[in-house]
Amino acid sequence: MLDIKFVRENQELVKENIKKKFQDEKLPLVDEVIQLDSKVRELKLKGDTLRQERNTTSDEIGILFKQKKTDEANLKKEQVIKINEQLNKIENEENNLLSELKEKMMIIPQIIDDSVPIGKDDSENVELERFGDPVIPDYEIPYHADICNALNGLDKDSAGRTSGNGFYYLMGDIARVHSAMISYARDFMIDKGFTYCIPPFMIRSDVVNGVMSFAEMENMMYKIENEDLYLIGTSEHSMIGKFKGQIVKEEDLPITLTSYSPCFRKEVGAHGLEERGLYRVHQFEKQEMVVLCKKEDAMDWYNKMWSYTVEFFRSLDVPVRTLECCSGDLADLKVKSCDVEAWSPRQQKYFEVGSCSTLGDAQARRLSIRAKGENGNYLLATLNNTVLASPRGLIAFLENNYQKDGSIKIPKALQPYMGGKEKIEKK
Repeated sequence: MLDIKFVRENQELVKENIKKKFQDEKLPLVDEVIQLDSKVRELKLKGDTLRQERNTTSDEIGILFKQKKTDEANLKKEQVIKINEQLNKIENEENNLLSELKEKMMIIPQIIDDSVPIGKDDSENVELERFGDPVIPDYEIPYHADICNALNGLDKDSAGRTSGNGFYYLMGDIARVHSAMISYARDFMIDKGFTYCIPPFMIRSDVVNGVMSFAEMENMMYKIENEDLYLIGTSEHSMIGKFKGQIVKEEDLPITLTSYSPCFRKEVGAHGLEERGLYRVHQFEKQEMVVLCKKEDAMDWYNKMWSYTVEFFRSLDVPVRTLECCSGDLADLKVKSCDVEAWSPRQQKYFEVGSCSTLGDAQARRLSIRAKGENGNYLLATLNNTVLASPRGLIAFLENNYQKDGSIKIPKALQPYMGGKEKIEKK
């Protein structure tokens, strides 16, 4: 959410930013919030004038009573009553307008970084760099569900009976390597100096509204019936919510956290759910990284964070590339974002395994997260990035480490988490 003062002083820039995101239907919002802001400020001025008048009159009442001028004092008291009635009416109107103003302000997208490529949708995202050679072996790589089934590692039929489409049982060595990857991702980030955290897996609606747009919430999140609670779609939501309404000590910055959680998503949209596979499912596990820092340090952290994900996957012998999200593919709270995509030797193309974003002060403004500095309090920048989301990361691992005999090679980095195993093979 933008600062209304910024919108007031940069109306054309805000409109141009909306156009860059190909959301022209939101252009009228700028004029609407300017009008609402003007009315709010006018009411505030009236209210301040009336409060000053009330204070002056109240002082006069005290003096008149001391002077035994009871009738005059009582007339003044009636004036105060009328002033309070006016104030009450003004304050109610002001609160209603502020509520309407906030609602519209939350729809206006964040100002994107100048470096973001302009494009309508994800088809116009831009490849930045490749890491590792995308190998196409001289033998066939089966579909990942078939790899898992051959190793007795996947049961979607039973999950369909217990939970429906979009759920799964992982079994045996496949379940073990899934957990090993999560544990390795945890320790990988701890070694980078991040503090490990396991957050709540449910959050209240005020936190949801603070970390994401309404459209994202509707398409992603499961609501707990008869409770003001939502299952998290990513631990970033809980982790940013941890600082809601807090004033952080400047000397504690930057705050660098890595969090584990199960994640739950409706996956509403055109992509649908996979009948056989694990690429698009209702639940998964994730190791996330979250940073809170000064706004001027955000871009440095952004570049560090996505590079950690690249390093993690390369240590598992998975070739990856970075893909910059264009303006039309950026969620409204994001300033800049890139995806890390893993090579699929089966499909001979890359697919998304993680996303890194800097959100400027959008989440901090919505949740009132500040730092205390020498010159007063200021809003922080928030960033988030996927270290590993599995089973999607598991798919990349299986395909790139699949051997001709049907076994799965275990890279050295992962072997300590697999009891020293060097490969997974049919029993």
